[in-house]
Amino acid sequence: MIDENDDVHHPDRFLNRELSWLAFNERVLEEAADAATPLLERVKFAAIVASNLDEFFMVRVAGLRHDIADGETRPDLTGSTPAHQLDAVAARAHAMVEALYRLTFGEILPALAEAGAKIVPWSDLEPGRRVALGDFFREGILPVLTPLAIDASRPFPLLSSLSLNLALRLGPASGETAERLAIVQVPPGLARLVPLGEPGHFILLEEIVSAHVSLLFPGQPIVECAAIRLSRDAELELDDEGGRTQLEIVERELRRRRRSDVIRLEASAAASEALLVQLRDHLDIAAEDVYIVPGPLDLRFLMALTDLPGLAAPRDPPHQPVNVLADVQETDLFSLLDDEPLLLHHPYDSYDPVVALVAQAADDPDVLAIKQTLYRTSAGSSFITSLQRAAEHNKQVTVLVELTARFDEERNIHWARALEEAGAHVIYGVRGYKTHAKICLIVRRSPQGLKRYVHLGTGNYNERTARVYTDFSLITTSQPIAEDATAFFSAVTGYSDPPRLKKLVMAPTELRRRFLKLIDRERRRAEAGQPAEIVAKMNSLIDEEIIEALYAASQAGVSIHLNVRGICALRPGVPTLSENIEVISIVDRFLEHARIYYFMNGGAEEVYLASADWMTRNLDKRVELMFPVEHAEHRTRVINALRAMFRDNVKARWLDADGIYRLRKPASGEAPFRVQQYLQEESRRLSSLARGRTAVTFRPEGREKSSPRKSTIA
Repeated sequence: MIDENDDVHHPDRFLNRELSWLAFNERVLEEAADAATPLLERVKFAAIVASNLDEFFMVRVAGLRHDIADGETRPDLTGSTPAHQLDAVAARAHAMVEALYRLTFGEILPALAEAGAKIVPWSDLEPGRRVALGDFFREGILPVLTPLAIDASRPFPLLSSLSLNLALRLGPASGETAERLAIVQVPPGLARLVPLGEPGHFILLEEIVSAHVSLLFPGQPIVECAAIRLSRDAELELDDEGGRTQLEIVERELRRRRRSDVIRLEASAAASEALLVQLRDHLDIAAEDVYIVPGPLDLRFLMALTDLPGLAAPRDPPHQPVNVLADVQETDLFSLLDDEPLLLHHPYDSYDPVVALVAQAADDPDVLAIKQTLYRTSAGSSFITSLQRAAEHNKQVTVLVELTARFDEERNIHWARALEEAGAHVIYGVRGYKTHAKICLIVRRSPQGLKRYVHLGTGNYNERTARVYTDFSLITTSQPIAEDATAFFSAVTGYSDPPRLKKLVMAPTELRRRFLKLIDRERRRAEAGQPAEIVAKMNSLIDEEIIEALYAASQAGVSIHLNVRGICALRPGVPTLSENIEVISIVDRFLEHARIYYFMNGGAEEVYLASADWMTRNLDKRVELMFPVEHAEHRTRVINALRAMFRDNVKARWLDADGIYRLRKPASGEAPFRVQQYLQEESRRLSSLARGRTAVTFRPEGREKSSPRKSTIA
């Protein structure tokens, strides 16, 4: 057990969380830089790097700034104080922004232009095109714009986080000597990519506004005009002082977020030092918080270029998830599930059965109740529609909507109200804990009595991300799991002590203890001379107690293989400490999102899927669920997928003891192995085998004839 009062930290034992996250984004940037990656996928990865950085500043950098403002000097696991971490983060982030823009404007956009998609600067336009855009500005843009003057009587305007704006220095007014400052927001409701006459050619909206900004200040001398963009603190401070409901508290904090502290100022290279000084003064930020960008701000616009029709640019071949069910089965999921459980590996397997399960439950007259958690769901979600329909059909519908899912708060508030209006019982999370578990319970009448169907997953109920995130789904009628699901919902929707669960493991009550027990069991087996192994896959690994338990297991001789997509504070390969631990990270076409935990257990292998990473917040501050994979064929499939990750010699990067991730290309004579391609092929193969299975049963004459066995998924 780790002593929380122990102030001794060991930099040689741990890696810094914030720098590890930036290392992950650098791996994404490497995919954008890889010439072997199809061009439109490189564009996508560049846009993802930019979007990731936005969130990093609004959340992680904001957190460091809070610590510094509060006088916090306690070091992290590596012995680094918040101030030292912020300095290191700033240096690394500035270098990343420079690399991103150098790549985007030096390689990616020129290659896109050759393929037929070109961003044309105003300075390159012919006079006739400028005249036409002038007319477009007056008719389609000017009426939307609002110039905002800044002086003693008009303070600096409240600019939204991540909005695009133009900052202007105006010459002195008549009879005065001081320059003036003004702001013009680039309308977020207008398309940023404005088509030009030639197909595939665009100009950015802010360039048109900048070229005509004098029309907003008639008679005023404009000294300079530069694009700027702010990133604000996105953390919510959820206290219940004043007796407000959870919904009211979140709504209040969302309003406060719009006025929160500025964490980063991005400015175009055209901005003068004089303008930047004024902006820093108004925004109360330091010079190191300013990022001068040698090109257009907010590279998220690149994502729109990947969807342009007719581009002569390579991209990944279209991905078609495997439909693992026959049409008749998909329309009668309950009968299929009565026979056997269903395991799905997304996005290789279609997410449609999960969507269909809730849709059929909404319409089935024998279904009495649906209970479901919702953390993040897509716009226009089929789940919301089905749950509304079920409530309108007078079924008992209970939905736990997590209002504080970061950056999805407003959407979740909207869904919660829509569900309430339809007659559903909506629970706004669990006080003090964020509900991250993914579970749906359906209660249905049958000739044998009430029957329960349970869906458990590692990913959100989101049809859109299910096509690009790797996750597992299990749908089962297992009696112990069904009883646990009922106990879980009773615990989170009512007043009760933590439930005693048979199969499921819940955080924050039991999950940490269970993980430590499983790790320690492997350690004790190794010390007894038995083979011992742990293989795990997760998004992040930063919990100190878990890491120390893994170190102890490694020192005892346990073979440990970890696939950590993002942040990893564990330092592998350190002699006498972690030499039996290897860590890989895979960044590829699909976002690795599934959490899988394997323990050899002396040959009686145990495999678990979970919503939780090995992070302190998941184990202690969230409501999470872990569930066992007990069906033999399902367990084989999960283990096969998990072990295949460590065979990847194309997209996998190995973390070395020095904290650097390195690609390990195929050795001489070794065939390239890309695990995501392999898993796509494996899903098709397994589906084909399952569809071809029809058992022939010989029965004596006069007895009931057998019916074909329903398809199964291995």
